[in-house]
Amino acid sequence: MSNKIKTIFYAALLALLSFSFIQSLPLNKRVSAQEKSIAADDDTTNTDTILLVGNKGEDSVSFIDLKSGREIGRRPSGKNPHEIALSPDKKRVAIVSYGESNIDIFDIETRTLVKKIDISPNSNPHGLVWLADDRIIATTEGSDTITMISAPQNGKHIITSIATGQKGSHMLAVDRDGRFAYVANLQSASVTKVDLIQGKKITDVATGAGTEGIALTADGKELYVSARGDNSVIVLDAATMEIMQRIAVGRFPLRVIISPDGKYAVTSNLQDGSLSVINIATRKVERTIIVSGNADTQQVTILFSDDGKYIYVAETGINRIAEIDFERGKLIGRLAAGKNGDGLAIAPK
Repeated sequence: MSNKIKTIFYAALLALLSFSFIQSLPLNKRVSAQEKSIAADDDTTNTDTILLVGNKGEDSVSFIDLKSGREIGRRPSGKNPHEIALSPDKKRVAIVSYGESNIDIFDIETRTLVKKIDISPNSNPHGLVWLADDRIIATTEGSDTITMISAPQNGKHIITSIATGQKGSHMLAVDRDGRFAYVANLQSASVTKVDLIQGKKITDVATGAGTEGIALTADGKELYVSARGDNSVIVLDAATMEIMQRIAVGRFPLRVIISPDGKYAVTSNLQDGSLSVINIATRKVERTIIVSGNADTQQVTILFSDDGKYIYVAETGINRIAEIDFERGKLIGRLAAGKNGDGLAIAPK
């Protein structure tokens, strides 16, 4: 057998094995190419909620009906979409263009891009929060800043920024009053506290290699930060920024979220393909939920449903969103999205 034929043979074998692996995973709705085309443009399925997915591998956003599990729309987005934030009125979403200096605003009902906000000279927006007063706050990793977009005034936004002085300002959390922001700095292995009203940095705290995930507890008193370098979650006092505890979790925890009832913190562990569930009252890992059980699915973003019954897990390596029954700790199925789906948001239809 010639080298050329061998190359073709092994490439075909690899493709077949990859296809078989994906097909073996449970999926709520298997969508054929023909069905996907119909679903993307003409589906009128009646449902209460939609899952939005930023597909960073193809520069698009998917709209998935959570009742049927079907993708009911897919629209072009900015370059390399990542995090998604829901507007206070729940009628729009903001989606960062991590490969540019823009934030896209989509109308949920019409599934259309209605505005593109230029935030330059700030660049590479990633972490994103849409506040109750209509301000949008984003980490802008390429410029070592966080960027604030005002509520529209006569149709225009005022863009301001605050320097973090840290490298890899990647994710953020903002308190309920919209006063303080907390920024996870991936390369600097730190967390920065910022006063959004006074427009200045307050302090930096070293938290460990690979500091990435970040979330405030429901009462706003504690900050949970995941450090993928040593597979831990660091608990800080949000007021003093004192480190209170370090909790061992699964391997490569790159996200952490808080349950809607405020009782649990959950990490997304890429190398384990799992979720670590931390009891906030005891600060102990109460259980581990297996999603895929391996790193091949490249599990990243996680998101609770509003009622806390389900967790949605972006498996960027297989273009799927896993749906988990949180109470039972069981995988229900997988939803098809676009290439390398990552950022997630849930919105009413």
